[in-house]
Amino acid sequence: MREVTVLIGELSRATGVPARLLRYYEEQGLLVPQRDSNGYRSYPDTAPARVGRIRELLAAGLPTRDIRALLPCATASGLQHCDHSRQVVSDGLDRLDQQIAELTQRRGLLAGRLDAVLAAPFRTDPDSPAK
Repeated sequence: MREVTVLIGELSRATGVPARLLRYYEEQGLLVPQRDSNGYRSYPDTAPARVGRIRELLAAGLPTRDIRALLPCATASGLQHCDHSRQVVSDGLDRLDQQIAELTQRRGLLAGRLDAVLAAPFRTDPDSPAK
């Protein structure tokens, strides 16, 4: 029985992901198409689900190198525990926690500036000296 395949344009339409981005996923080792005799990329019928998983992991903040490491652990319902999946996900959470802390600090600094601006006298012309 022959496996059903789709071309890159069909995969793009099915997933809403531009063909250019699908080629990028291929360059990153996230998608592995077959090449037809005419050179066209052809993807297995499981490719739309794989693209969905890639998009989900990208949205979660994981870089493509980590996603490449996790994809062998992907199932239809999520990620299974395999070799290093726990470490990759844990490292991703640690990076996000660090980014959140940095953003919180930056927000505090900016909020302090806003408080100072609101406490200053109001001027309509920013080039004129305060009175």
